[in-house]
Amino acid sequence: MELSVIIPIYNEEANIAALYDRLRGVLDPMGLRYEFIFINDGSRDQSLALIHTLASRDPRVRYIDFSRNFGHQIAVSAGLDLAAGEAVVIIDADLQDPPELIPQLYQKLKEGFEVVYAKRRSRQGESAAKKLTAKLFYRLLASITNISIPVDTGDFRIISRKVVDALKQMPEQNKFIRGQISWIGYRQTYLEYDRAERAGGETGYTYRKMIRLALDGITGFSDAPLKAATISGFLVSAIAFLVMLYTLYARFETQDYEPGWASLMISILFLGGVQLIAVGIIGEYIARLSTNVRQRPLYIISDTNIPVESVPQPVQQSGVAH
Repeated sequence: MELSVIIPIYNEEANIAALYDRLRGVLDPMGLRYEFIFINDGSRDQSLALIHTLASRDPRVRYIDFSRNFGHQIAVSAGLDLAAGEAVVIIDADLQDPPELIPQLYQKLKEGFEVVYAKRRSRQGESAAKKLTAKLFYRLLASITNISIPVDTGDFRIISRKVVDALKQMPEQNKFIRGQISWIGYRQTYLEYDRAERAGGETGYTYRKMIRLALDGITGFSDAPLKAATISGFLVSAIAFLVMLYTLYARFETQDYEPGWASLMISILFLGGVQLIAVGIIGEYIARLSTNVRQRPLYIISDTNIPVESVPQPVQQSGVAH
């Protein structure tokens, strides 16, 4: 198998047929042996039925049906676990990322690169708030991590089998795949493109899920929040010490001192707020440690037409349950 195309699916019935046709229109002329891997991540519409129909007509269509919704990054991980291709493309089903870019990505890979990611030159059909928050997040993440995570990129990319095998050795539960790929290293490059408007349906990436993904990215690849909590603790302690000196000076030297609750309440609220922020940051890291210590399967497969039993043992250890 020369190429695997991983497609996570969550309520994408409006786009599956068009995506399949466009992918075939792109890949058939390339003359490659390829497969499509659709991962149904707990869809509540007719997505799974449409995938079953495609699989019955085309033996190159493989599917994985989760027992429930495990999340986009976990769905991509499942596709990587079961992909057979020497090269793997990750693409969403909403048609915002153009399948027509795949030949150029593949050509770059053949030039000796191990990762070729698609970098967004523009983003159509998205609100100003989403564009702004995405821009700020990518730049914040790039500034606080000790690895080079490219800005303005999603998961749309092509990776070599060498990178896929490396990803299988990273068992953390809180996945941030684009960060993991950057951490792995090897020769990487990019192609720019203009991201289109969503073809149909509604996005499954709510602001809540985007915040969760952002937290996974930051806590998974940076300890800057912990350092910030430590520094803020020292700063607050310094300010509190200065306030204490001023209070003693006012009480014993100038005698210009009237007891009151205002300064006391301000000090308590200020110190308490900083402490709660620090505890919350530490809690985020501890929660992720706890999740990984439990060693639960990364996902549960309800049904698939891929023989899971034939998957190499290291892949099964990464989280397959069937």
